[in-house]
Amino acid sequence: MVLGEVKSGNGARVIEERRSTSRLSSCSPSQSCASRRGGRLHSTSAAQMAPNASKTGKSSPKASQGENTVDKVFLKYRRCDSPQTWWIVFGVVCLLAAATRFYNVGEPKHVVWDETHFGKFGSWYINRTFFFDVHPPLGKMLIGAFGYLTGYDGMFPFVKPGDSYEGVNYLGMRVCCTAMGACLVPFAFVIVWEMTFSLPAATLASSLILFDVGLLTLTQYILLDPILLFFIMGSVVGIVKFHSQRDRPFSFSWWAWLCFTGLMLSGSVSTKFVGLFVVIYVGLHTIKNLWDIYGDLNNSLIYVAKHFLARALGLIVLPVFLYFVYFFIHLTVLCRSGNGDGFYSSAFQSQLEGNSLYNASMPLELAYGAEVSLKNTRTGGGYLHSHIHLYPEGAGARQQQITTYSHKDFNNKWLVKKWNEEPGDWEDDDPVELVKNGDLIRLEHVPTGRNLHSHREQAPVTKRHHQVTGYGENGVGDVNDVWRVEVVKGEEEEVVKTVVHKIRLVHYLVGCALMSHNKQLPKWGFEQMEVTCNPNVHDSNNLWNIEENVFPKLPNSSFEIYGPNFLEKFLESHTVMFQGNSGLKPKEGEITSQPWQWPINFKGQWFSAIDGFKVYLLGNPIIWWGNLLVMAAFVLVYFYHAYRTQRGNVDDAETQARRDKTLEACGWLVLAWSLHYLPFYAMGRILYFHHYFPALLFSSMLTGVIIDYLLESLPSMVPHYLSSSVYPWLTGLFYSTLIYSFYLFAPLAYGMHNLDPSFENSTVHQIRWLDSWEF
Repeated sequence: MVLGEVKSGNGARVIEERRSTSRLSSCSPSQSCASRRGGRLHSTSAAQMAPNASKTGKSSPKASQGENTVDKVFLKYRRCDSPQTWWIVFGVVCLLAAATRFYNVGEPKHVVWDETHFGKFGSWYINRTFFFDVHPPLGKMLIGAFGYLTGYDGMFPFVKPGDSYEGVNYLGMRVCCTAMGACLVPFAFVIVWEMTFSLPAATLASSLILFDVGLLTLTQYILLDPILLFFIMGSVVGIVKFHSQRDRPFSFSWWAWLCFTGLMLSGSVSTKFVGLFVVIYVGLHTIKNLWDIYGDLNNSLIYVAKHFLARALGLIVLPVFLYFVYFFIHLTVLCRSGNGDGFYSSAFQSQLEGNSLYNASMPLELAYGAEVSLKNTRTGGGYLHSHIHLYPEGAGARQQQITTYSHKDFNNKWLVKKWNEEPGDWEDDDPVELVKNGDLIRLEHVPTGRNLHSHREQAPVTKRHHQVTGYGENGVGDVNDVWRVEVVKGEEEEVVKTVVHKIRLVHYLVGCALMSHNKQLPKWGFEQMEVTCNPNVHDSNNLWNIEENVFPKLPNSSFEIYGPNFLEKFLESHTVMFQGNSGLKPKEGEITSQPWQWPINFKGQWFSAIDGFKVYLLGNPIIWWGNLLVMAAFVLVYFYHAYRTQRGNVDDAETQARRDKTLEACGWLVLAWSLHYLPFYAMGRILYFHHYFPALLFSSMLTGVIIDYLLESLPSMVPHYLSSSVYPWLTGLFYSTLIYSFYLFAPLAYGMHNLDPSFENSTVHQIRWLDSWEF
């Protein structure tokens, strides 16, 4: 007994009727589509829903003899009363998706937009070089895997957009990303089909995604976006297919779709953190489903608990486990030090190998005369850094700037000296003197010869702190260059140790402590992090590690034993990523985008601005503006039917069932659109136009469902002699407009040539409908 044990005969009969209804509502495309909708266009007899009728592919009921061939084709298409019809339409949609996406996929033959980042990340995976990025690793790992499996050697530098790919095997990475982007079209088809059981609605929705030049542009390059959109749509496919198995709980297909959904959810979050929005969507869908199961009094609490535990296993435990697996692979593969590991703690880096600026094996103890680099222990903290530039007028004393810098650099090197004498050369036979807790020292910047210095001047950004500068000539300065070394929780005169000890540098005269935080200096400071002298000596941001320690007179030690375990590295990685995301602020003069501009297609993004082949990311305005109109139409339809229901107007069962199914599907799609769009209004980080595209997918699917509903409703609202022709004519007009608009705007995606504004008769010039479209 699937839905619980019922002893009475009447109860058993009720459960069997519920089973039958559920089977009809969740059957596969191989069954009669008309039966799935419960007679969507006309009432359908039991004989017409028989398997034999479905297999023969004959329409039921029969069309009248007066109908022409076009009417018959449209009637067959609308009823979808044979599996062959469904598969033919689905096959055509898939072929068109492949044709439009893979056409000219190798063009342009130069780096496009953010390919400079994600292509480089893929190269670093192939070379196993550690790097920092604000996004989780799965999407970048997949790009690296695509390149590795298709013969790319990981040697191309991806320096800047416009760099030629000549001689580079880049095509495999583009093709694989494009293939994931092409899957969005059939995914939309399946989602809308499972929500509405309407073949026209599924075709309309997938066509809106198919003919959107914006989605075409975004999913045709080596970017995270096609991968993210693939996993988001895959998650929704999984949950709607899982829901279609509700009459077969705990069967193999039920478990398969549940695990598929969990796999897609893990992929969404592991590509970008905005994948959390689809996790929330699936979670709400699951809560609704569990509530319905709990609300059925025929189900025992044990049965409800089994459903809850199964979903917790498939939609929580499995994605979380996979998320940890992706990070384990990420941290295992990237075992060589690179320019991105500077964002992490010294202990984290002790397990990274092979960088000329950082040696995993070096002296454990700190001696006078050593060249060191100091790193702030705050997660995401930078290296103590200086350069030849001075603080400007109005920013304290016009002395050399001191900052922190997140990357390894020769300007991070400092010479450790006694406070009152110069150290000897490394080749001298002088005895080695070690730095101890409580010692007074000076730090000389190796490249410029200036000493680390502070005084009672205001810091340039944090006014309540004191300014820190580089002062003196060739290591000769004054008493304001003296600092006291304090080992956190150290014994008196304990020897300072590299990596292991957290130290505090307290200014000898002022009594403040050297500090770094996440406040950026203006452009005159190259937007590096401010360094100050903090009067609050015990602030956690005052702590530093000796990371690099070069002193040939002392034996080297391995620091691998001091490295953190996987869980510690996992947590530190997330802290750094969250800090990085929150720190993505617009730079001075940078053009950004606002969320209110996105749905109206106000402004696009340049993908390639190279003369002779320009690519501009812009949505198909017919689709985007149509989506807004249709969303308004949905609100009107919803309130119109709510008003009629409240007034006691009763429709026939068929119309009521169709409307309820449509409004339920639209409700879920509006929820998904809201979850993927509205949170951006609360984000403080820099935003771009391409952030709207996950929401666009659901908006376009909503448009397909509503247009289908309106097209099906119109024949009953027009005179009888027009009722048979209004549907095909309006459908033809819709698809003609869609295809023609794609033809007009396709050059934005496939490459624009000859964009001189003087060519007023050119096609591209004529489609610049808004002045804000920069192309």
